[in-house]
Amino acid sequence: MNLSFYLIVFIFGACVGSFLNCLIYRLREKESFLSGRSFCPKCRHKLGFFDLIPILSFIFLKGKCRYCSKRISLQYPMVEIATGGVFLLIFNFQNFTTTLYLLIISCFLIIIFVYDLKHYIIPDKIIYPAIVITFLYRVIFNFQTSNLYSSILSALAASGFFFLIWLVSRGKWMGLGDAKLAFFMGLFLGYPQILPALFSAFLIGAIIGLGLIAFGKKSLKSQVPFGPFLVAGSFIALFWGEQIIRWYINSV
Repeated sequence: MNLSFYLIVFIFGACVGSFLNCLIYRLREKESFLSGRSFCPKCRHKLGFFDLIPILSFIFLKGKCRYCSKRISLQYPMVEIATGGVFLLIFNFQNFTTTLYLLIISCFLIIIFVYDLKHYIIPDKIIYPAIVITFLYRVIFNFQTSNLYSSILSALAASGFFFLIWLVSRGKWMGLGDAKLAFFMGLFLGYPQILPALFSAFLIGAIIGLGLIAFGKKSLKSQVPFGPFLVAGSFIALFWGEQIIRWYINSV
């Protein structure tokens, strides 16, 4: 694969990221993403073609709306860049079915990351379809009895752990949406990849949480959404989980 192919994949991912930004906004506003043109969330002016070029429009417009001059959230170019980067990593998988499946699941994960980060909730409209698609993929395309049982057990164990935290803390330490996301992670990653995913999530969460407290951005009583850390852990386990597990086994 040459450089031009990777460039095309990145551009495709960035375009998908632009669509995900639209979906994230309309999901919150309970608007249909299947109809109607894109518009500025500040002035509601309909956007033209040159306002919607992924990444480049944000740069050329200097981060401001062409029509109302209000600032455009950094979320938009960051999601586009992140989606392009994730798509590049996924295209290293050679199997077409697996690649297509992972592209779809990565979109669900990116939506959950941003939505939970912004609104402190993991929407059922996203997590439930992700669970169903993953289960169907396991049954239809990746069916091996041992793998299926391992994935289901991983899902139950991971979600059970988070459910207990939610139950004991009465929702103060962890949300019920995190338990649903953990179920999906177990089903998606299986065993043992779920282990580096959870370890990475807690490690990153602890580092960022302590950093926010140290810089006075949060206190010990402040709420911090954990979904983004679980999503980050899922991507780490997906792309580098096997290397992490081998490194750990060789180091003990």
